[in-house]
Amino acid sequence: MTITAADVASRQELLASLNGPDSSSRSQKARTVEDMGSEEFLALMVAQLENQDPTKPMDNLAMMNQLAQFGTVGGIQDLNEAFSGLTNTMTGAQAMQAAAMVGRSVATESNIGTMSPLGVDAEGGMVYGVQASADMGDNSQGGVYYVQNSSGELVHSGPIAAGGGTQVIRWDGKNSSGEQLPLGRYRISAESFYGGQVKPVPVFAHEQVMSVSVGSGNEVTLNLSNGQSLRVNDVREFF
Repeated sequence: MTITAADVASRQELLASLNGPDSSSRSQKARTVEDMGSEEFLALMVAQLENQDPTKPMDNLAMMNQLAQFGTVGGIQDLNEAFSGLTNTMTGAQAMQAAAMVGRSVATESNIGTMSPLGVDAEGGMVYGVQASADMGDNSQGGVYYVQNSSGELVHSGPIAAGGGTQVIRWDGKNSSGEQLPLGRYRISAESFYGGQVKPVPVFAHEQVMSVSVGSGNEVTLNLSNGQSLRVNDVREFF
């Protein structure tokens, strides 16, 4: 390999930029091994070898130290890249799993549900309703759920079967007279019977998943039929 005068001058200039007295110039360029890329580091090593004092050659230990530092920095960069790739892969996998939830319902933290189409009946008519989950606790002897409209008026009530744990509430959107109530949002509450006592229990409304989004920080969110968004980690249950 032939080293030209231009090569030597270039390497000397690199040394000067790293070790020269001009602090303002040095602040704009790499000053440590940690700041360098592989090409800069190798150019610096060659320049040091070519310009060292023959009576005071570079200490072998010092050279090995620099190489070890460079190897460590390179390893950290590779590790960071690997973790970045793993994060992207995991986010992609999570988004794919969440996409499979489109069209299904999720239990939210709210007890306010949206009356929406649930399907068609045997005669081809559209069926509307609101669904929710009531956490009845242990050994419930049954209970009652209540439906209120946006004005707080009680429009319907119905029984909850005996049994502990989560009980699904399905309301067909009709009042006690069998009249179909308008679309909109309704509050669902519930009470549990146990040992002769009546106590209120938590209720979690169900909403349909319409689409999936990946936002800043690779956070996957579910876009619901009521216009709200819900993080995957905040979903209580899928249906």
